[in-house]
Amino acid sequence: MRVWTRRRLLTSAASAIPAAGLAATAAVPARAATGGPRSGDDDIATALRALPGLRLIEERQDAEPGYRHFVLGLRQPVDHTNPAAGTFEQRVTLLHTAAERPMVLFSTGYHAVLTPRRTEPAVLLGANQLQVEHRYFGTSRPAGTGYAHLTIRQAADDHHRVVRLFRRLYPGAWISTGSSKGGMASVYHRRFHPHDVDGTVVYGAPNNVDDREDSAYVRFLETVGTAPDREAVKAAQRQMLLRRAEMVARYEAWATARGDTFRIIGSADQAFEIAVLRVLFMFWQRSTPADLAAIPGPEASTDELYAWLDEWAGLSLYADTAARQYVPYWYQIGTQLGYGDVPTAHVADQLRHPGGIAARNFVPRDIPMVFDTTAMPDIDRWVRRRGSRMLFVYGTQDPSVAEHFHPGGADSRVLWAPGGNHGADIVDLSPADRASAQEALSRWAGQG
Repeated sequence: MRVWTRRRLLTSAASAIPAAGLAATAAVPARAATGGPRSGDDDIATALRALPGLRLIEERQDAEPGYRHFVLGLRQPVDHTNPAAGTFEQRVTLLHTAAERPMVLFSTGYHAVLTPRRTEPAVLLGANQLQVEHRYFGTSRPAGTGYAHLTIRQAADDHHRVVRLFRRLYPGAWISTGSSKGGMASVYHRRFHPHDVDGTVVYGAPNNVDDREDSAYVRFLETVGTAPDREAVKAAQRQMLLRRAEMVARYEAWATARGDTFRIIGSADQAFEIAVLRVLFMFWQRSTPADLAAIPGPEASTDELYAWLDEWAGLSLYADTAARQYVPYWYQIGTQLGYGDVPTAHVADQLRHPGGIAARNFVPRDIPMVFDTTAMPDIDRWVRRRGSRMLFVYGTQDPSVAEHFHPGGADSRVLWAPGGNHGADIVDLSPADRASAQEALSRWAGQG
């Protein structure tokens, strides 16, 4: 579920901003026009096959010039504290350019994306890139039906083993990065293994320290943008609920036509209500000024309201086919990560289902969930006191980061992209902050 959506990936060095001090480092060594490996890299596939516990699943022929794209499987312990618990294969992808270049460790927080796109740090540094699929997502699923080993520490230990293994081939500087939930995973990795990498760039990552106190999110959503625009979104929400019968009937017909159901959430009516509640958050999370004019007004048809809700809240996400894939996400939300809140006073008289957008509504009832109140405070203390060489990039219009990280360690900072949403990048920062971020990244990678 894209409560905190994964940020866009950059596809080429042309996507990055030119910057003094990084122009030379961003260049990727040229390869032959045939797309073959550079001299000295012919044996990278052989070297990968020689790494213990690693399986080379395929080399894909879709990488941009200067890179080779490998899909890999790494045998990982289900429980890093108990070898007897067995193993599972974790999906990893590699974009290789040269062993002497820096390595960017990219955490998705979700399933792996097989499109071979480089993250912003990889583009800026001309780096190799390892993408790590989060445990229990995609194909990286331990056997069994439970999620007892889906914890931030177990995932951090997964990343630690990835770094230790691949350092045999890439001995240079390592930079970790991720956005939203992937950025959170990068922070948690640093908490438990602070010396694995030389620096971390985190995009749009929330920091829900106390899940019992979510008023910061409500305050943000009551002040973001202009009053007329905020009221327009709220009015659209209310209109949807007033036309519930017609909209739910359409939703049910859509699900029936594709053979989908609503067993996890409970009913199309409850799924619809959740989508309406979440659209306020998700609209402000991803919208740009151009989207404000398209908010459905009082005269909007039911078809227009339905299409707008689907565009911003993703109605397919609440039906079982998609919802089943995100049960691990909601399990993490409901056991360690915590979640935000949204204003509901303007639609309170139209709500029928208790619990609202609580994580429990997205996880089958036979899966137990007990919230760990110590996990996030521990992370927060570490970041405030010891989190060094960490750069947090946030958008000022992003409700996801109403509660954000406050790094207090050496060479760490928070930088804000004016008017930026959940996809804010270094490129979106002010010129001074952009230069500062690029200088730090270059220095951490040994290129400054």
